[in-house]
Formats: sequence, C-alpha cells, structure tokens
Amino acid sequence: MQQEWLAERFEEERRHLFGVAYRMLGSTSEAEDAVQDAWLRLSRSEADEIDNIGAWLTTVVARVSLNMLRSRKTRGEQPLEDRLPEPTIVLDDGTTQDPAERAMLADSVSIALLVVLDQLSPDERLAFVLHDLFAVPFDEIATMLDRSSDSTRQLASRARRRVRGRTPERAVTAQREVVDAFFAAAQDGDLDRLIGALHPDVVLHADIGSGITTYRGAAKVAGNAVMYAHADRVTHAALVNGSAGVAITFHGKLYSVMAFTVVDGKITEIEAYAAPDQVAKLAESLGMESAHA
Repeated sequence: MQQEWLAERFEEERRHLFGVAYRMLGSTSEAEDAVQDAWLRLSRSEADEIDNIGAWLTTVVARVSLNMLRSRKTRGEQPLEDRLPEPTIVLDDGTTQDPAERAMLADSVSIALLVVLDQLSPDERLAFVLHDLFAVPFDEIATMLDRSSDSTRQLASRARRRVRGRTPERAVTAQREVVDAFFAAAQDGDLDRLIGALHPDVVLHADIGSGITTYRGAAKVAGNAVMYAHADRVTHAALVNGSAGVAITFHGKLYSVMAFTVVDGKITEIEAYAAPDQVAKLAESLGMESAHA
C-alpha cells in the first residue's frame, strides 16, 4: 500500500520535476532520466521519514541534474556551446487535445532562454533555475551546492544578468503572424519584406550536427532564408517549446525544425535544427520519418 501511495504522490509531482530537470539540462531525454532516477530513490527510501515529499523530490532531481551537467565534459560529450538545447515540438494544427501535450506546452520555456542557460556554469544554472524559476529559498540551494547563502545569491545574480532581456512575446497568435510573414517573404525572395520581419540585431543559430553556425544581422539572416527557400520544402506550423515555430518537410519527411523568438513584433532569435540525430528524434516524436535517415 505504501508503494502505491508513493507512486500516486510521485505522479502528482512528475510535471513539476520534469520542468526543473529540463530547465537544468536542456534535454528532454536527460530530464526524463533525472525524473526516473528520483522515483527510484523515492521507492527505495524510508518515506515515513520524509516531511515534504515534493520538496524532497525537487532536491533529488536538482542534485541529479547538477551531477549530469558537471559530468558532461568528463564523459567526452559535445561541449554545451556546440549544440542547441533539445526542443519539444507539436504540430500547431489546432488539434492538440492530449492533456499531456497541453501540460507540456503550458510549462514550456523558450529555446532562447535555454540557449542562454547553457552558457552558465552548472552552479549558476542551478541557483538561477531553482530560485528565480521555482522560488526555492537560497538556504536550501546553498546546501545542495555546499556554499554559503551569500555565495549562492551571487551565483543567481550573475546568471540573472546573463538572462536579462530574454523575455519573448508569449501570445502565440502574434508570434505566428510574424513567423508566417517571414516565410512568405522567403518564398517570394523578397529581401525587403524579410528584413522588415527581423530585428536589426537578429541572431540565427543553425545546428547541422557538426557544431553551431551563427549568423548575425537582419541582412545576413534574410539572405540565408532566401537561399534555403525551396518549393519542395514544405513549412508546417508547429509549437516549439510552446512558441511559434515550424517543422519543414522534404518529400513528406522531416528535414528541419526552426524555433523563433519574437519581441515587439520582430524576430530577434532563430534556432534551426538540422542535425540528423536530433531531427530523427523529433521526427519520431511527431510520428514522421526523417529526411536524413
């Protein structure tokens, strides 16, 4: 009976725990692993001695995520600055009725924010994510990091300065109008209209699997969009981490995914996913085939 009760309590916390882990790790698969690890630890624990199961699980997921961040380099993985965060995506065709999908979209964090979080140290990321995004007190975070509360506050403050100004337009309808205008201009080869949809300092990060290529400035990004526009590449409206994005298919197979950050009616940042392994994962999540297979 206790295991059954624990399982029910865990399921009540699962969405919150995934949110913590995903913001820490920028990877849906690693976040799911961290949440599963927390369940295994809870199922083997003396639950009667835990005063607050929700807080206990949050601490466990945070510690597991922190260890995963710290160990990435020692495992010889691709450096954080050489990859884009793993996105969540659903097609934005008005048929998203699944409760799990709706919950995921409600809890989404922008790709632009995840890109910035990936540039923080593991300790800075933990301090910022737990305190600023989930209101965990600094005293509790300091214990996880084996630091003083003042030192932990400083970590969060440094991270906050890096993150400042990364709050995108959250109204998906407004985002979609700008993104649709961008692709319509690209298909028409209209550089002036393309540049009009872009912030002058727009940044495009393109991940093709061998590292990230970055393009800066409206003229450069607009020229890149015209170059890649092709009649055989069909653009499908999608929600990428809850924001307006696109899934691009080539002969019916997923070719790439693009995420957009829109601020004050202008596109300020674009992430383009074309790395074969990530496209394969995203294609599977959408029930599609990958064009890179």
